[in-house]
Amino acid sequence: MRIVTSPLRRCVQTAALLGAANAETEPRIIEMDWGAWEGESLAALRERLGEEMRDNEARGLDFMPPGGESPRRVTERLKPWLQELARAGVPTLAVTHRGVIRAILAEATGWDMRARPPAKLDWEAVHFFLLDRQGKPSVQRLNVR
Repeated sequence: MRIVTSPLRRCVQTAALLGAANAETEPRIIEMDWGAWEGESLAALRERLGEEMRDNEARGLDFMPPGGESPRRVTERLKPWLQELARAGVPTLAVTHRGVIRAILAEATGWDMRARPPAKLDWEAVHFFLLDRQGKPSVQRLNVR
């Protein structure tokens, strides 16, 4: 099994805890860029921005922080990597972030991020996705502890 990690420190550290201290880093699986909102919680943003935040969240895949990246852009960043994984055909564990996992879930299920997700994700679990020959994901199993 191949193990890759986001280059951000918390993922590299998690990979090391999993026994993959020398895991390959993959910049395309870095967390969504939150731009001007980096480091703020969703609850704090909702409280501070009120209707502006509600309007932005209603955009679903096109939700975008000022100077940041939308979930749609995250998906576009991921697609070439997913296609490469599909071509390689090697089972791969990716140590990555919520925004990336949510983008893959959206792509796998057709979720437009305007309503609740099709499944509640446990952020302390592993989520398994299968890739077709073109790199399109489908859900195999979620929330595996």
